[in-house]
Amino acid sequence: MASRSSPSRKARVLFKKILIANRGEIALRIIQACRELGVETVAVHSTADAESLHVTYADEDICIGPPAPTDSYLNINSVIAAAEITGAEAIHPGYGFLAENAHFAEILEECNLVWIGPRPETIRNMGDKARARRLAKEAGVPVLPGSSDPLPDAAAASELAAEIGYPVILKASAGGGGRGMRIVQEPADIERQYKTASREAERAFGDGSMYLEKYLVEPRHVEFQIFGDRQGRVVHLGERECSIQRRHQKLIEESPSVALDEKLREAMGDAAIKLAEAVSYENAGTVEFLLDRDRQFYFMEMNTRIQVEHPVTEMVLGIDLVKEQLRVAAGEPVSFRNGLRPRGHVIECRINAEDPRTFGPSPGPVTTLHLPGGPGVRVDTHAYQEYVVSPYYDSMVAKLIVRGANRTEAIERTLRALDFFVVEGIKTTVPLHKQILRDEAFRRGDFSTRFMEGFIARMNAAEAKS
Repeated sequence: MASRSSPSRKARVLFKKILIANRGEIALRIIQACRELGVETVAVHSTADAESLHVTYADEDICIGPPAPTDSYLNINSVIAAAEITGAEAIHPGYGFLAENAHFAEILEECNLVWIGPRPETIRNMGDKARARRLAKEAGVPVLPGSSDPLPDAAAASELAAEIGYPVILKASAGGGGRGMRIVQEPADIERQYKTASREAERAFGDGSMYLEKYLVEPRHVEFQIFGDRQGRVVHLGERECSIQRRHQKLIEESPSVALDEKLREAMGDAAIKLAEAVSYENAGTVEFLLDRDRQFYFMEMNTRIQVEHPVTEMVLGIDLVKEQLRVAAGEPVSFRNGLRPRGHVIECRINAEDPRTFGPSPGPVTTLHLPGGPGVRVDTHAYQEYVVSPYYDSMVAKLIVRGANRTEAIERTLRALDFFVVEGIKTTVPLHKQILRDEAFRRGDFSTRFMEGFIARMNAAEAKS
């Protein structure tokens, strides 16, 4: 364990020291918020992350195991031991890893450690996708036709699919990130797809149970940021458009959504609050909706944590969600008022260490790194020159978040920033983002979650002609 002295800072919240049970840019982001609040930080890290920036900038750091996540960042005993050794009072899980692990949150309570997130029972209820659907329906939030409970087998899935009509989508009850998810177009495929998705879910989440719902052919994916406190107050902080995605993995997010007018925005925001109130939600969370071509919206899922794309909301509203997380976890009421008005337009690009053509991972040392700046530009990253992108973890190396006075300026400013974003030694998705932002359909705001399929087909056709 290493310890560094830090300047005297007067705490403005009830915590003196917190432990960050995560890595990479989100760990660094939490450290930044804590510095401004005068809260000391403890960084945990695997042996592969010993030279990571979150380790460098935390007040203390402690190694919790070898590179494999199961032996380090997912090792509950090691994380709790690190908190006890360093005298941390609370744990911030970031996103991924243990962030939506209700069992971990319960253990922290038993160890008298504060969990910076929603209550364990809320995580458990909303983490089970079938149960979350049922709770949403009971709260009066629109849901797609489908199963209210996990399906017992492929035969039950086939029977329900025939009742509600194809296409349908199979989803892992305990899933997320596109794993354990299959679209089924016709009856002949349902048994095979059910078994494949269930096996994938069992490997990924230790739970192979599945549920099924009607599949919308070309929906938009629009999510609402919510915040609740222990006093029972819940607010929403507007929407993020997340339709540009590949294999259910988001690539670009923006706010506000061009698909929403004030009436629809109010209806969706009210539905998000209604669901959050029904489950007595505390801290930061996101209610995700699908929006069809007839402007009807349906509940998809709730994420019981801070999101990767939270900077979009921070930039468009001029607020700090991570600092608010700490305050609310310490017992303070939510300081935001409901339905804050956006200031301009914000776009976020997830910069991944991937081949932009094949999407294959590209780990290795970063030999050159130049980050863009200028008006309205923010970069969240843990990378630096000579940093080694590890093959053990998620491929995202940076988030580029850009604000403009309107969507047109935000697009042009993002393109300018991408031109100045230089990463050498590894391949990244920077060229892909440039192509997407220059695409006419994207610029018109005419897209759905199926955008990337058509986009890639257009790119391949253009290359074939050249």
